[in-house]
Amino acid sequence: MPHHDRMPRTIAAALLMSAAFFTAPASAQESTDPIKLTLHDWTGQLITTQIMGEVLKKAGYSVEFVQADYLAQFAGLESGDLHVAMEIWETTGREAMDAATATGKVENLGETGMQAKEEWWFPEYMKEKCPGLPNWEALKAEACAEAFSTAETAPKGRYLGGPVTWGGFDDERVEALDLPFEVVHAGTDAALFAELESAYQRQAPILLWIYAPHWAPAKYKGEWVEFPQYTKECYEDAAWGSNPDMAYDCGKPFGPIWKVAWSGLKDKWPGAHEAIKAFNVGNDEMGEMITKVDLEGKKVEEVVAEWVGANEAKWSEWIKK
Repeated sequence: MPHHDRMPRTIAAALLMSAAFFTAPASAQESTDPIKLTLHDWTGQLITTQIMGEVLKKAGYSVEFVQADYLAQFAGLESGDLHVAMEIWETTGREAMDAATATGKVENLGETGMQAKEEWWFPEYMKEKCPGLPNWEALKAEACAEAFSTAETAPKGRYLGGPVTWGGFDDERVEALDLPFEVVHAGTDAALFAELESAYQRQAPILLWIYAPHWAPAKYKGEWVEFPQYTKECYEDAAWGSNPDMAYDCGKPFGPIWKVAWSGLKDKWPGAHEAIKAFNVGNDEMGEMITKVDLEGKKVEEVVAEWVGANEAKWSEWIKK
């Protein structure tokens, strides 16, 4: 902690000792094993997870961050090899989360405070080239597909999806709704937004997966495509919707971003279990932090440290025993 440099070493040492003394897990039976929190491949999730990790450290817990695949991580959460996942999006992770909690080995620890939206998005300047947007049916017109096409996809339009590991059923959606589009998956989160930045500067055609909370929908003028509204039946029952033979003939669900944990967490680390349940950060606050990392070039650790420094009143409530 940088501010210790400005005080005599003995005071700093005493302060550090007292901090360690007072913040050890309150109940004697809590384990000293590290709590393993999963890290994924988008900026907001790294921030959310590291904020939680830092707060748990303040409460005296040992914490380990483990790189894990967004959907495949559920196997590790069920077995107890992984302990906490801080962002399961209603939009893309709901099915995997429900399947995991149904086993009894994974627990939903409630909402993060953030509301998720992920959908196909286009810049406003594309509306004149594809009249009828944001209604999804506009995309069926040959002229529209052509307006969004590239040399590689023509005469089909090009839709830039997220990395394959994010799920989201875009390939299935294109087929079920019979859209004259080709789905191209971005390799990384950074590549997705770099391509948007480049197209937007040139006013070039682009149709891509955008999610919120994020800085992009605030920075760029545009709209999300309006697909038939999601229902559970749309994903599970082919007979539902405009295509009687295929599921996914609707948009993505939207709703909360959830926190989940291995079911053994509450017995092994009851205080941490309570703290994670209490974690709460809103979209605007998260959008600002993502902006600092992605657009202003700050390190995730730096932005997290800043937030932790400025919000002690908030997070100290999470770890109150």
